[in-house]
Amino acid sequence: MFETLTNKLESIFKRLKGKGLLKEEDVEIALKEIRLALLEADVNFKVVKDFIQRIKEKSVGKEVLESLTPGQQVIKIVNDELCELLGKTNSKIQLSPNPPTVIMMVGLHGSGKTTTAAKLARNFKKEGRRPMLVAADLQRPAAIDQLVTLGSQIDVPVFFSKDVKNPVVLCEESIRKSRVDARDIVILDTAGRLHIDDSLMNELKNIKEKVSPKEVILVADAMTGQDAVNIAKNFDERVGIDGIILTKMDGDARGGAALSIRAVTGKPIKFIGIGEKLNMLEPFYPERIASRILGMGDVLSFIEKAQRSFDEKEAEKLQKKIIDESFTFEDLKEQLKKLRNMGPLENILNMIPGFNKIKNIEVDEKELVKVEAIINSMTKKERKNHTIIDGSRRRRIAMGSGTTVADVNRVIKQYVDIKRMLKMFKGKKGIKLPKFFPF
Repeated sequence: MFETLTNKLESIFKRLKGKGLLKEEDVEIALKEIRLALLEADVNFKVVKDFIQRIKEKSVGKEVLESLTPGQQVIKIVNDELCELLGKTNSKIQLSPNPPTVIMMVGLHGSGKTTTAAKLARNFKKEGRRPMLVAADLQRPAAIDQLVTLGSQIDVPVFFSKDVKNPVVLCEESIRKSRVDARDIVILDTAGRLHIDDSLMNELKNIKEKVSPKEVILVADAMTGQDAVNIAKNFDERVGIDGIILTKMDGDARGGAALSIRAVTGKPIKFIGIGEKLNMLEPFYPERIASRILGMGDVLSFIEKAQRSFDEKEAEKLQKKIIDESFTFEDLKEQLKKLRNMGPLENILNMIPGFNKIKNIEVDEKELVKVEAIINSMTKKERKNHTIIDGSRRRRIAMGSGTTVADVNRVIKQYVDIKRMLKMFKGKKGIKLPKFFPF
C-alpha cells in the first residue's frame, strides 16, 4: 500500500533533512519532486497543484527556513497537509436513532461490493449489533448465492427472494422483515454494472427514494486510480453518496485514488479493504495513512490489531508458561495462528516504523504455513518435549508435513532459540512481556 510513493518521498525528505540550512530554492526543488511523485502515483492533477501550493505557502516562510530543524518542519507541513487532503479525522457510519439503520451499498461490477457488504456486516456483529444482509442485486443471480455463502460464514442472515423481480420492492420487504426479526442494521447489496448507465442510476435512485437509507456507501476499486475518482464523482452527482469504501488497497502501490477521492468528491473514505478475507476491512484514519505514506509506520493500528487477536487472559497463561519454562510447540503453533489472524504479515510489519527501510528482508507467508504443517505432524508427546525428536522421528515428521528433514531441523532450532530468548525475559527483574506476544 503506497509503496512506490513512500519510497520516493523518503528519498526526497532524506535530502532535505541532510541540509543544515534550507534555502527557498531547496524547498522549490523538493516540491517539484513531490509534485512529480504524486502525479506518478496517479493523483488527480488539480489536487496535486493545490496540495503543492499550500505546502509552498507554509514552507518558505522565515520561521521555517531559519528554524533549527528546517527539514523536519517541512516534513511536518507535508504530513499535516496529507491529513487534510485525506479528510482530517476518521468518519464513522452514522447510525439511525430509530432502528434499523439502512446502509445502501452501491458500485460497479468487480469493485468487491458484495464481499465488502459481508465484511461490514461482520464488523457490526463484532460490535454487538444485529445486522442483516439484503441480496438486492437481481441482475446477477450469482450475486445472491455469493451473499448467502458469505452470510453463512459470518452467521448473519441474508434476505433474498428469487420470486420478486423488482429490487425496490425487495428492499422495502427487507426492512419490514428486519423490524420483525429485531435486526438493527440492514445492508443493501444493490446491483452493479460494468460501467455507469442510466438504467442502473434510475434503479438506485428509486431504491434510495423508497427506503431512505441513513447512508449510501460507494464501493470503489483503489487499483483503478483516477477511474475510481471519476466513478465516485458520477455516483455522487447522479445518486448522492455519503461515503466511500476503497477496496484492494493491499494491491495498490500507487495510492492515487485514496489521495484524490476525498478532495474531488468532498465525501469521506470510511473504510479500506486490505485483503480478500472477511476480517480485512479497516476503518480509514487519515492521520495514520499519512504516517504510512511518509514511511513513519502506523503503531496505533498495529496495537489495535494485536489487542484484537491476543486475549489478555491467554497472555497471562502464556506469561506463566514462560516463567515455568513450559512453553511447547503447541503454544508456538497457537501464537503463529494468532499472528496470521492479524492480517497479511507484510502489511503488519510495515506498520512498524522503519521496517520498510530494512533491506533484504523477504516476508513469506508460506513459511508460517510450513511451520504449522511441521508442528501438526508431530505427536502430542513430541510437541510437549522436543528432545525426544530423534532422526527417525524427524524423517517421519518431514514426510507427514510434505517438507524436508532440513525444514524440520530448522523449525526445531528456531523453537529452541525462541525458548532461549524467553528464558532471558524470565531472568530479568521488572521486565514484563507485552500483553500481545506473537511468538
